[in-house]
Amino acid sequence: MPANAQVIGDVEYRAGDGPLIQIPKGPVEIDLAADSAVISWGEGNAAQVTAIPMSEYRRFVEEGVITEPKP
Repeated sequence: MPANAQVIGDVEYRAGDGPLIQIPKGPVEIDLAADSAVISWGEGNAAQVTAIPMSEYRRFVEEGVITEPKP
């Protein structure tokens, strides 16, 4: 089940082989799985989603740039 969290620092992901893309600071929804975290943000036509490896997600949380999800 997705949970609410906040991006409060620099969080980047790579879409395929492309450049790093910044996730904007603000509210996000995070859906945790065993091997990845699916992060979604924005609304309507501006809604975006990405999946990052769980190890990378944990690093972002440990660095304090993503707050822990609140169910």
